[in-house]
Amino acid sequence: MKISVVTIAKNEEANIADCVSSTKGWADEHIVVDDFSTDRTIELAKANGAVVFQRKMDVEGIHRNWAYQKAKNEWVLSLDADEEITKELKDEITVAIQSDECMVYNMPLRTYIGNYWVRYGGWYPGRKDRLFKKNEFKYEEVGVHPRVFYEGKCGRLNNDIIHKGYEDFAELFRGLNSQTTLEAQKWFNEKRKIGTGKMLWKAFDRFFRTYARKKGYKDGIVGLVVAANSAMYQVLSYAKYWELKTKMKALTDEV
Repeated sequence: MKISVVTIAKNEEANIADCVSSTKGWADEHIVVDDFSTDRTIELAKANGAVVFQRKMDVEGIHRNWAYQKAKNEWVLSLDADEEITKELKDEITVAIQSDECMVYNMPLRTYIGNYWVRYGGWYPGRKDRLFKKNEFKYEEVGVHPRVFYEGKCGRLNNDIIHKGYEDFAELFRGLNSQTTLEAQKWFNEKRKIGTGKMLWKAFDRFFRTYARKKGYKDGIVGLVVAANSAMYQVLSYAKYWELKTKMKALTDEV
């Protein structure tokens, strides 16, 4: 297949071998852009046939756009280090590329916490735009939750990417901490007007939508944790945003 698979990674020795191996013998190349890992990520990626570049992660959107331009082929599949592609999805992608009807294709992600597949709460199918013509597709150059921009038709594939999202709840909460730091910085940079009342409403709305409207309760304790995590995203983002504003005001007052 004249397709390039591109993966960005940092300290992913537990996952990178499975990720790269899942595309071996199918994709024309698998590129790993490594953020100066301190574990065996580079060694394992190369051992499984990947081409490795190194670049310091600065802004996610900028980093991803840089990585995709390293691909030598027109078609790119973006696959995260903790993800794997199935045979069924490979076959579906092969047909889609040969038909050449769309510029971009999205596909469902089957995300796991430990060995549990999270089916509800909006996590599945959780479609993402992952297959695209590299010169027709670009990420917004922001640090958290960048949007995608493209011209042309977007198609839908039906087979899943396997996403080994979180080893356990502890990893889920660590991710919440890092993501809310970036979200708070984004709000601060954009000078957003957010108060306690709006934050509380958004937190409640997120919990209700995840647990009730999107049937997270069907996932039992996992669904409850996912819904609470979604609500806490708003609370922690606001708390860190408030800290940034308070520190800036103190510096301004000193001057």
